[in-house]
Amino acid sequence: MAKYLLLKHYRGAPAAVNDVPMDQWTPEEITAHVQYMRDFADRLVETGEFVGECALAPQGTFVQYGGEGRPPATDGPFAETKDLIAGWMMIDVDSYERAVELAGELSAAPGAGGKPIHEWLELRPLLTTQLTITE
Repeated sequence: MAKYLLLKHYRGAPAAVNDVPMDQWTPEEITAHVQYMRDFADRLVETGEFVGECALAPQGTFVQYGGEGRPPATDGPFAETKDLIAGWMMIDVDSYERAVELAGELSAAPGAGGKPIHEWLELRPLLTTQLTITE
């Protein structure tokens, strides 16, 4: 089994086919979208492929070590950033091909007009080996 992270973006990925921003959807369209996501996750729980998920707010802050004895430095939030992650789902599957298959299904979540979004999802494998430093 291999773990993959599916990243949903507010923006930054190529435009979806049904590219109507969520803030322009009706409450019913938002409910249908969220229900699709829940149903998808429930199916993966049943197959043993679900690890976790979380939606993320658009607000955030960059944090950096501030130096010895100093507080961390912060900057932001930068909600206008190009690569703003809307949420994530982690899956544990038998193959890369299965991960791609599931990402394709998740991409079909309904959006405006109840039609599939066809959004681009970022599929990232988790590192499975320990990083080592050689000289």
